[in-house]
Amino acid sequence: MTLLLDISSSSFHWYDYMGYLGSFLTSITFIPQVYKAWQTKSVGDLSRSMILIVILSASVWLTYGIAILQGPVIVANSVVLLMSLVLLYFTYKFKS
Repeated sequence: MTLLLDISSSSFHWYDYMGYLGSFLTSITFIPQVYKAWQTKSVGDLSRSMILIVILSASVWLTYGIAILQGPVIVANSVVLLMSLVLLYFTYKFKS
C-alpha cells in the first residue's frame, strides 16, 4: 500500500501537484457558505435538494478515491462531504 500524501517519492509528478491544488480549491468552495450560514444563522436561500445531491456525489467520489487510493480525490471529497453535512445540519437547526 502506498502513502496517499507521499510527495517525497520520485514518482510524484507535476500533475500530482495539480491534483492536490484542485483538491484544495474544491475543498474550500463550501467554507464561505458554511461560515455565512453559521454567522447569520440563516439558510433560507439554500436548496436542501442541492445539498443532498452534493452529499451523494461527494460520498460516491470518496468511495471511488478510497478504492483507487487517490489522495486528491479522498481529500477533496472528504472536506466537501463534511461541509455539506454541516450545511444540511444548519438547514434543520436554523429553520425559520
